[in-house]
Amino acid sequence: MWKWIMAERRNTSMHEEQPAVDRLRDEILHGRLTRRQVMKRSMALGLSAPIIAALLAACGGDDDDDGGDTAPTAASGAATTAPAEATTPPAAATEPPAAATEPPAAEATEPPAAASPTEASTGGEAVAELPGHGRGVEDLLRILYWQAPTILNVHFAQGTKDQAASSLVLEPLIDVDLDGTLVPVLAAEIPSLENGGVAEDGKSVTYKLREGVVWSDGEPFTAADVQFTYEYVSDPDATTTTIAIYTAIESVEVIDDLTVKINFTEPNPAWYSVFATGFGGQIVPKHILEGSMGTAARDAEFNLMPIGTGPYVVREFRAGDVVMYDMNENYRAADKPYFKTIEFKGGGDATAAARAAFESGEVDWAWNLQVEKSLLEPMAADSDTAVLVVTPGVNLERILVNFTDPNAEVDGARSEPSTKHPFLQFLPVRQAFAMGCDRETIATELYGPAGQATSNLLVAPANFASPNTTFTFDTEAASAMLEAEGWVGAPREKDGVTMSVVYQTTINAVRQKTQEIVKAGWEQMGIEVELKSIDAGVYFSSDAGNPDTASHFYADFEMYTNGPSSPYPISYMASWKSTDPAVDLAQKSNDWAGTNTVRYVSAEYNDLYAQAQVELDPAKQAELFHGMNDLVVNEVAEIPLVHRADIVAAVNKLKGYTTSPWTTDVRDIADWYFEE
Repeated sequence: MWKWIMAERRNTSMHEEQPAVDRLRDEILHGRLTRRQVMKRSMALGLSAPIIAALLAACGGDDDDDGGDTAPTAASGAATTAPAEATTPPAAATEPPAAATEPPAAEATEPPAAASPTEASTGGEAVAELPGHGRGVEDLLRILYWQAPTILNVHFAQGTKDQAASSLVLEPLIDVDLDGTLVPVLAAEIPSLENGGVAEDGKSVTYKLREGVVWSDGEPFTAADVQFTYEYVSDPDATTTTIAIYTAIESVEVIDDLTVKINFTEPNPAWYSVFATGFGGQIVPKHILEGSMGTAARDAEFNLMPIGTGPYVVREFRAGDVVMYDMNENYRAADKPYFKTIEFKGGGDATAAARAAFESGEVDWAWNLQVEKSLLEPMAADSDTAVLVVTPGVNLERILVNFTDPNAEVDGARSEPSTKHPFLQFLPVRQAFAMGCDRETIATELYGPAGQATSNLLVAPANFASPNTTFTFDTEAASAMLEAEGWVGAPREKDGVTMSVVYQTTINAVRQKTQEIVKAGWEQMGIEVELKSIDAGVYFSSDAGNPDTASHFYADFEMYTNGPSSPYPISYMASWKSTDPAVDLAQKSNDWAGTNTVRYVSAEYNDLYAQAQVELDPAKQAELFHGMNDLVVNEVAEIPLVHRADIVAAVNKLKGYTTSPWTTDVRDIADWYFEE
C-alpha cells in the first residue's frame, strides 16, 4: 500500500507533499491519529482521493464518529506514559476555526485548523509518548538558522533564533501542536475543568508535574522552580523580554514538590499561555539563578551556558556564530535523543541556507527560507538531497512606524518616548505612507505560494482575524493626502522639515527587494527614502549597547516578521499596549526590552487589551481582538504586508519532526531521527 502511495506522490508536481505524507504515515503507523485527524490533515495537504482512502484504510477501526476532533499527542521529549489530556480552556472557542485567510502554503488548499486549544477525549487512558529510536545512535545533526543566536536564555531573547536555540535546553510546562492541541512537556497532564486543574471561575490553574525529571546537572526539577521562574521573569529590574506573559499572574503557590498552582488577578482566558509554548514559557532552575535576580539577571553566566531539563546541554557557544550541544545524559527518556551532538549554526542569508540544504547537502535542516520564489521553487524541485517543509503560518511581514524622533537625542539615546516624530506623529501622513505600499506585488512576485498580501496585523487564529480591514495601493491618492496636509514640493517639505525617511531591515534578498518596491512607491509620492540593511544577528541582538537593534528603532521605518505564539494571542497584542509606559515602551531606561517597539500610545487600545485579558466569552473575545487589530491598523502604528507561511528545508532522511506555527521548529528535537 505505502509503495503505491509513494509512487503516486512522485508523480505530483510539488516536492513539498513528500515530507508531509511521510510524517502523516509515521503518525498513523504509530497509532497516534484518529480517522478524523487523518481526514483533516489529508484535506489540508490537498492530497488526492486515492491517497486519502489508502491513509484511512491504514488507520484501521472506526473512530471518526465519537472520538473527538483530535487525540492528544505527547511531544517535546515527553516522559513515559503520562496522561496527555488536551482540553479547551474555559475561555477558548470550542471548535478550532480554520485559518484566518488561506495561509500561503505550497500544497495546502486549506490549512489545518489553528485556533484555541482543541478538546480531545482520552477516555481516561494515558496516551503513550512517541517511541524513541535509540539514544546517541547518530553522531551529528546539522541545523542552520541563518540568523545566528546571540543569547541562550529565552527570557532575554530578541528573536526566533534565540528562542529556538534556547529550546534545546529549556522546556515549558506545556506546548501547542499544529492543530492547536495542548501537549504536556514538563507537566504530567493538561489541566482541565474535568480533572480539576482549571478553576471554574478562570482565576487559577493547577499543574501536576512529571515525576523523575532532573536538571542536566542532576538536581531535581520541582514546583519550586516554576514558582521561581515567575518571580525571576516578572521582576521589573530584570527587564526580561517575556514579562508581558506573566503580568496576569497574582501569585504562584507550591502545593508540593510535584504540584503548583497559578493564581491570576482576574479570570484568565489565556491561562495556557503562561509557562507554555516555546516562546517564553520555559522554566529556569532556582538553584542556579536565585542569586541572579533583578539587575543581575541580564549578566548571568546562565544566559550563555544554560542548565535545563531538555534533551541537550551546551558544550560551546560563540554568540553570533554557532552553538554546539551534547546529549543531556540526565534526560528523562532512556531512548532519546537520537543524535549525540547538535551543531546549531548561524550566519549567512536565506538563499545561502537554501543552497546548503538543496544543493551542497551541508546541512540537515535549514530554517526560514525567505527566498524569492523564482529561486526557491526550482532549487527545491531539482534537489536530490532535501525537500521543502511548509507549515501554514501565523506570522506577518510588516513595516513598523516610529512614533518618536529617531534623530533627537535625549540623555544619550534616540527614539525616546518623550519625543515625537516630526511628521509620522500625524495620522494622515501615516495613512499616505501605507497607501504607497504595493503589497500585492510584494506577495505575488517575491513570496508566491509562501505569502499572501494582508491588511491585518493579527492573521491567526481565524476567529480573531478581523474581517473589517482593507488596503489600497494608490500613490496618486497618497500624494494628494500629503498635499492636503501641506507637504509640498519634491522632496516634500513643510515648515522647514524635509520628508526624508530611513527604512531599515535585515540583510535578506527578499527583504531588500521588498524595500525597493516600497521605496519606488514612496518616491513616486515625492519622499526621499534611504534604505538600510543590518545583519540579522545585530538587528535582533539583545545587547542594550547596540544602536542597530530593532528594539532601539533608530530609523523612521523598520521591517521584520512577527506573530502570535499562543492561540489566545494576548501576549502578541502586548506589542501595542502602553498601560505602563516605563515598562511597555522600548527605551533606554528599560534596556529597550519593552515590547511596544513603535512607541504607540492609545488609551482606547489599552482598554480593549485589559478587557481581552479577562473575557471568557468566545464571541466577545473575538470582538475585542478585532477591535485591537482594527485600531492599530487604522491608526497605522504598523503597515501589514504579507501573511507568511513557515518554510524550511529538511534532508530526505530526517524524520520525526512535527512543525507548529505556535512554537519553535526545533522544540521536539528529541524525537528527530535519520531513516535511510
